[in-house]
Amino acid sequence: MANVIITGSSRGIGFELVKLFAAEGHKVLALSRNSDPVSELELPNVTSLSFDIAKPSDNETRNASITKTFRTVDILINNAGRLVFKPFAETTVEDFQEVYDVNVLGVIKLLKTVLPLMSQNGHVVNISSMGGVQGSVKFAGLSAYSSSKGALITLTELLAEEYKETGPSFNVLALGAVQTEMLAEAFPGYKAPVTAVEMANYIKGFALTGQQLYNGKLLQVSNSTP
Repeated sequence: MANVIITGSSRGIGFELVKLFAAEGHKVLALSRNSDPVSELELPNVTSLSFDIAKPSDNETRNASITKTFRTVDILINNAGRLVFKPFAETTVEDFQEVYDVNVLGVIKLLKTVLPLMSQNGHVVNISSMGGVQGSVKFAGLSAYSSSKGALITLTELLAEEYKETGPSFNVLALGAVQTEMLAEAFPGYKAPVTAVEMANYIKGFALTGQQLYNGKLLQVSNSTP
């Protein structure tokens, strides 16, 4: 059984991932700004921690909780994300900072803590977006979000190169549209072709076995564009 850390676990794909991993008996540390949804599940092999990935004052609490829960980490799924949907002319520098604090810098901060606990066979799965993939259709209003997801893709490739001799493996999944609360908030009325449960099932399987065949790879997980 694997020791798994999942960020952005209070809703959407992250919430479904917690339930799927726990149902198979894996030990899960669920990190999110609101720990209540996971805590209310009362799953014996799941620890839920309220933690704002963009808040420096929360870093010490997070680090202590990780090392207290796990001596080793097998899988890290960086799923937490922030989306701002505005025309570029209306998107402030502060908006960009908030998005990058979660989607890029938050991942970096967590990796600094978790990587020393991961073995050669460990697997870091970063969740990106088709909006961050070169050549994919881009949508107006997502300049902060999509550019941050492009940065996450490049970061994944660089880390895979740096750690290729010692592990863990690093891969990044660029997701298409998935019916989540975040999507509904940004695009009211839009119906995505994939549910959060369906995507979580795919991510779970990939997180458990994908490192056997892939390292430093971007996989586009989409039956539509985005």
